[in-house]
Amino acid sequence: MPSHPAVSMMKFTIHRPCASARQPQQNEDKLILELILPTLLLYLALGAFAGVMAGLLGVGGGLIIVPVLAWIFRSQSMNEAIIMHLAIGTSLATIVVTSISSVRAHHRRGAVLWPTFWRLTPGIVLGAWLGAAVADVLSSVALQKVFAVFVLLMSAQMGFGAKPAPHRNLPGTAGMLGVGGVVGAVSAIVGIGGGSLTVPFLSWCNIAIRQAVATSAACGLPIALAGSIGFIVTGLNAPNRPDWSLGYVYGPAFAGVAVISMLFAPLGAKFAHSLPTEMLKKVFAIFLAIIGIKLLLG
Repeated sequence: MPSHPAVSMMKFTIHRPCASARQPQQNEDKLILELILPTLLLYLALGAFAGVMAGLLGVGGGLIIVPVLAWIFRSQSMNEAIIMHLAIGTSLATIVVTSISSVRAHHRRGAVLWPTFWRLTPGIVLGAWLGAAVADVLSSVALQKVFAVFVLLMSAQMGFGAKPAPHRNLPGTAGMLGVGGVVGAVSAIVGIGGGSLTVPFLSWCNIAIRQAVATSAACGLPIALAGSIGFIVTGLNAPNRPDWSLGYVYGPAFAGVAVISMLFAPLGAKFAHSLPTEMLKKVFAIFLAIIGIKLLLG
């Protein structure tokens, strides 16, 4: 039976708007993908570089992740007032993931001094929360200056190979609480796992370097966990946060950096046995010095 002309016309008029509506949506989705893809690739590349450097030179990924994330966030035109807060909070969150893998590897080798870890952890947690609270009241510019000074200090330490001479044992409960508090607070403020502070302290207390590095890696987990929670809580009410952020932790950057850095850290550890790491440390120290100066002047 032939269709009534009105029915045919109704079918036609209903069909055309759907087709035309899909086209702008497809163009919009394509544009979003073209804008997101280069940034996602930057996060993946940053994660790979940070992972290799952490495995190769034993440096915390935060020294690399924080300044690069700040640069990427600026290129995305994020709110300048919270860029450093986002970079540091996201860095700490990525360290949670990578430190789990590192701790498991050191634990399998029996190198972690767990009694020492547990004595440092209460101070670390309290210090990390305090550091996150201090960072929240500092401006993004002030945080950048603090991070720049810390990077320059780490550059000097790495470049000149300064190491404290071991001459004493671990302090008592109050001393360990205080040391943990300082390590946790500084690490949270600048977004690192604390190895650049914990390893020299343990070495100064006559702990063998292998055990100092392993125990420091274990300490990086409560530092990063407490610090990232602190940055999440303090950033929940921050104005003009980007979409996909939880407090001061930016989800897309966290996902891209954390997963890839965890995969590439073993590759860096493998390179450490075949490449001239002492020379690489000096080159990396120069690299950090350039970053620190740029951040200090910027």
